[in-house]
Amino acid sequence: MDDSADKIVKYFVQDSIIRQLEYIGEDPNREGLRETPNRIVKAWGEIFAGYQEDPADLLTTFDAGGYDQIVVSKNIELYSMCEHHMLPFFGRAHIAYIPDKRVVGISKLSRLLEVYARRLQIQERLGEQVVNALMKHLKPKGAACIIKAQHLCMMMRGVEKQNSVMVTSSLRGAFLDEPATRAELFSLVKD
Repeated sequence: MDDSADKIVKYFVQDSIIRQLEYIGEDPNREGLRETPNRIVKAWGEIFAGYQEDPADLLTTFDAGGYDQIVVSKNIELYSMCEHHMLPFFGRAHIAYIPDKRVVGISKLSRLLEVYARRLQIQERLGEQVVNALMKHLKPKGAACIIKAQHLCMMMRGVEKQNSVMVTSSLRGAFLDEPATRAELFSLVKD
């Protein structure tokens, strides 16, 4: 999109935010709200930055040097936005893989999670996207993503359950097919 088209789109997005403020009963001209539409557009640029990134660009691989055991990155913080109510969910993810011939830098696992978390999302799909990307680009013997998260759509509206935690697991390859490998993974990520 060229710069002039981007400015036009930004204007209409900010105008829709003004209408939303009016809808909920606020005065968009009130001092504290005058810059809110612009701040929201800037925040969305950060919150939804994952749409601008390609996971394939992140996953540069290296020779595994014969290593063929489980690799786990535990307790990766995550923040995402529920696509149903556009409210945040947040928690931690554990991402694991078993190298075949290649490994990836450990920070890339967090970055991969971030690419998908920075999109409108559901927790179940988020884990699936992470393991699918690992299987496609790294080609490991197995990949897994276990997510534990709290959802503000459950906490501040609807059923209002403050202590509920949703846990999902996405497993491929050896983690799905081999019970002993799956058990080892779960023992490694147990808190």
